[in-house]
Amino acid sequence: MRLKNRLFWINALVAFFLDQITKYWVTQTFSLHQTQAILPGIFHLTYVTNTGAAFSLLSGKVEWLRWLSLAVSLALIALATFGPLLSFWDQLGYGLILGGAIGNGLDRFILGHVIDFLDFRLINFPVFNFADMFINIGIICLLIGTFQKTPNSNPR
Repeated sequence: MRLKNRLFWINALVAFFLDQITKYWVTQTFSLHQTQAILPGIFHLTYVTNTGAAFSLLSGKVEWLRWLSLAVSLALIALATFGPLLSFWDQLGYGLILGGAIGNGLDRFILGHVIDFLDFRLINFPVFNFADMFINIGIICLLIGTFQKTPNSNPR
């Protein structure tokens, strides 16, 4: 039996495990709110927690967000399992989004918050994590795939 949408599953698993491994490392290495400059004033590792969505949107809405993460994850799993064979960009994008959604969703269900630590200070960007990054890269992949698709034309 051949696994349908193999790239989707590989990307989802890699994204999920990278997210969880880095969050585990941060929680074992840093105390809450501790920061370590990698490039002083530009990029730091800063351990914070977030009860909202990306960039602290919907802060304090962890109950609602945990169920949203679960619904998105189940929908993407159903799409890859029961849907058509997806294009390269769709498998890449949806797989990364699934890995990120499961990573942050698991945090919300188990911890009641998400662990964030990537801190770009040069542009005063909100602290985020690998799951957030994978979700955003996944969306970019879906956009690339959309722009690469050519409409079927039936010349007469």
